[in-house]
Amino acid sequence: MRRVVVTGLGIVSPIGNTISQAWDHAVSGKSGIRKISLFDPNELAVQIAAEVKDFDASEALDAKELTRTSRFCQFAAVAAKHAMNDSGLDAENSNTELWGASVGVGLGALNDIENAAITLDKRGPKRVSPFFLPYSIPNMAAGVVSKNHHLKGPNICTTTACSSGTHAIGEAFNLISQGAADVMVAGGAEAAVSPLGITSFMNMKALSRNNDQPEAASKPFDLNRNGFVMGEGCGLVVLEEYDSAVKRGAKIYAEMVGYGMSGDAHHITAPAPEGEGAQRCMKSALSSAKISPDQIDYINAHGTSTKLNDMYETAATRKVFGNHAPNISISSTKGVTGHCLGAAGGIEGVLTALAVHHALVPPTANYSTPDPDCDLDYTPNQAKERQIRYALSNSFGFGGTNATIIFKQMS
Repeated sequence: MRRVVVTGLGIVSPIGNTISQAWDHAVSGKSGIRKISLFDPNELAVQIAAEVKDFDASEALDAKELTRTSRFCQFAAVAAKHAMNDSGLDAENSNTELWGASVGVGLGALNDIENAAITLDKRGPKRVSPFFLPYSIPNMAAGVVSKNHHLKGPNICTTTACSSGTHAIGEAFNLISQGAADVMVAGGAEAAVSPLGITSFMNMKALSRNNDQPEAASKPFDLNRNGFVMGEGCGLVVLEEYDSAVKRGAKIYAEMVGYGMSGDAHHITAPAPEGEGAQRCMKSALSSAKISPDQIDYINAHGTSTKLNDMYETAATRKVFGNHAPNISISSTKGVTGHCLGAAGGIEGVLTALAVHHALVPPTANYSTPDPDCDLDYTPNQAKERQIRYALSNSFGFGGTNATIIFKQMS
């Protein structure tokens, strides 16, 4: 098993489209949630979302490509460019047959699917774009990243709901550790803030309706949480085989040491009682990392700001970590980013690697009223300096799919 390290980071998110801006906003608890601007939401009961703002895809795609790629692919193109630049890797002058892309996507081009269906219904089949299918399928984000950076190795897309981005990073880790790849650009992308996306989750009663105070609407683990806020974006890490990274003098943010996954086998949307599936997922990651539970210092929680998820994730953490659980700094960065669905694990993977690198735990924003069922240290509202030997990041999704990854501080 070869060692795997993080040598590059890229992000497009509701809290910023550069690593420095997104990290500053995550650490300061500055929310990216606002009233929806991508479409007119005034007829809906939910009118808020965590949208990407001030986004310019032209830095990574030419004019023709812009007309033939969906928003989630554009997010991935820009984040990948930043991550590769950050890594210092030179794809154009390297043998890239063992360099690849692993980009998880939950829903893909939902807005484009809506619009194509409307076009077909209202204007007939001849008006549907021949590019509709190529730019709307979920794996096209990985395809765009692969093409733009000459990545000729593994090219995969995990579509596992809200675990997509974390599974994508985990699968990339496995490929490198087992020798099937040397470099992987990995994470998640999503752009599903659309009338259909909002309406579906709204009718499920999963979304916060705090339209009057959007920045305070996402409040993970707080007693008064009332649903998640839908977000969008992309977070990508460059994973690289350790020896080659050291040989070329690369900057290393953290070492990736563990990956776990599990299935709840319980319900299509609700988590298993006591987070039973999440327990097994975290235990699997700890086993993969060959570490004991008391070595974890920080958990970037799935923490969606929904009643059952936050309660059961807390219960699972207590079960897995036992007496050590109160010593762990936990936070949900969804307080500022909202829930970015398939991109959540990628964005949170980036923020977790930065937490390890900077020895700084980002806070859980909007935490004001403790919940007796959520009784651990959620790093409320203020970032916390502490050594982070090992950090764990959780993602759980519809269909009972769970993913956990673990990063280690570089000594």
